This record gives sequence, structure tokens and C-alpha cells, in this order.
Amino acid sequence: MELKLGNGFSAKLAAIVVGASMLMSGCAATQSGQSATTSHIEVAPVMPDYKLEVTLAKLNEILATMELTDEQRARFHYDRGVIYDSVGLRLLGRIDFHQAIKLQPNLADAYNFLGIYFTQEGELESAYESFDGVLELAPNYDYAYLNRGIALHYGERYELAQADMQSFYDRDPSDGYRALWLYIVSLDNDAEKAKQALANNRTQLKDSAWSSVLVDFYLGKMSKEQVFEAAKQNLTNPKEYAERLCEAYFYMAKQADRQGDYQQAANLYRLVLATNIYDFVEHRYARIELAKMKSLMSQASQG
Repeated sequence: MELKLGNGFSAKLAAIVVGASMLMSGCAATQSGQSATTSHIEVAPVMPDYKLEVTLAKLNEILATMELTDEQRARFHYDRGVIYDSVGLRLLGRIDFHQAIKLQPNLADAYNFLGIYFTQEGELESAYESFDGVLELAPNYDYAYLNRGIALHYGERYELAQADMQSFYDRDPSDGYRALWLYIVSLDNDAEKAKQALANNRTQLKDSAWSSVLVDFYLGKMSKEQVFEAAKQNLTNPKEYAERLCEAYFYMAKQADRQGDYQQAANLYRLVLATNIYDFVEHRYARIELAKMKSLMSQASQG
């Protein structure tokens, strides 16, 4: 699942390229478009799109040479941070997000990224504070509920995690990923109710949606082989297959973990990481899950 930001983050790399070029040519307009994911032809692992390199070069030149307002400079630092993040350069992204916040303290998107980084690093209290800040600045920021819910889940604050995921789900019941995450975090509170809720929520989903395939897998209506076959169908761009594999591996791993097959789960999490789909929620948290599997296997071998 691609991380979408509060003001419509999606594939808008071209807007940044054009905007950067215009500014370098003397246009004073502020770039308001968001950064984008890549669209490389290779399936697994996906490599960075050359357009990202061009955009980074333009942003570097703008930030180094142009006279900008604080708001413009914050936006370009943020845009560059998103690109760094999308190719796995988290430290560079983090530096840019901090700089963007210093220049524009009400930039909710940047706080959201920092919250994700804190979660990935196990600094959960800082993650909660970051996501709380996002929701104070932008109460309708859907994905802050998702990310805070995930952080709460890792912090074993299961009831609060479920409440956040319920809020995330309620904002768009037609989104299968929201149904999946609500199910995942609800399992720790009441597995039977979680399964029944997922079955009920499935009725709100379109059969043609890829996310519905993943929901059906959790409901026992599809096998792994059928999921992988479905992943090849109705692709809209070459990168989409790798994205679907990233998601399929992750949710299969979560199920294997739940069933106590930690080795299988670990292998699947490694496959998630191998896709290089850095800006997908599943890839972001796969390393945490892999570390958890290694710990559980170590405990089992010692016991």
C-alpha cells in the first residue's frame, strides 16, 4: 500500500520536475506538487527511475543557488526528502524533513514521515508525539491514523491501535487495505470478532480490486498460488507487479507469523525487502517484523 499524504500525495513527479525547471528559469511560483513513486520497468527488485535523479539534481541546484521564501525552501526540502525516502535514503530524507519543519513548523506531511522513522527505529513515544502533531495540524489526515495505529500496535497498546485503525477504516470502507489493517491490529484483542468483521467488511469491496484478493486470502477463499496468479492480472504499469508482490509477501508473512511458522514468515519478509518498494507501508515495516521473527526463532531454539 502506497503511503498517501494528507493533501493527495501520489505520482506527481512530473509536476515537480516542471516546477523546478520553471523556478530555475526565473518563475517565482511556489511548487505545490508532491513527490512521487518511481515507475521503473523492472519487476523485482525495482531500481530508481532516472527521472528521480534528474529531479534531485534540479532540487539540489535550486536549494543551493536560488533565493527562496521560507515556505518555498521548506517545500523543496520536503520534496527532496520524499524522493530520498522513496529510494531508501532515510537519513538524508530525515535531514530534509527536519529542515522543512524548521522553516515551516506547520508542515504536517513532514511530521508524518518523522513519525514513521521513529516507529521503524523503535522510538515509539516519539512516534506517538509526531503523529499526534500531525492530527493537531490536520485532523482529517487519514494516514496519520494508520501510522499511529501501527506504532501503537508495535507498542502493544492494542485497544488504542484498534481505535485508530477503526478511524482509518471508517474514512473509506471501500479500501481493502484499510480492512486488512483493521483486521491485523484487531486480532490481538479478539481474533474471532476480527475475522467476522473482516468478512463483513469484505462486502464493501469491489471484486475487481487487487486488495480484495488479499482480503480473500485472509478469509481462506484464495490460496497463495491463486494470489500470485491474480497479481499478474490487469496491471496498469510495469512496476505494479513488484508492488503487488511486496504487499502479497507481507500479508502472507503476517499470517505465517500468526500461525507460528516464524521461519516462513521471516523468508517472506526478506522477499518484501528485496522488492525495493521503499515507500510502501508493507516495506517500511517489514524490517521490524523480520527482527521480531528472528527474536522468536532464537527464543524457540534456546527453549
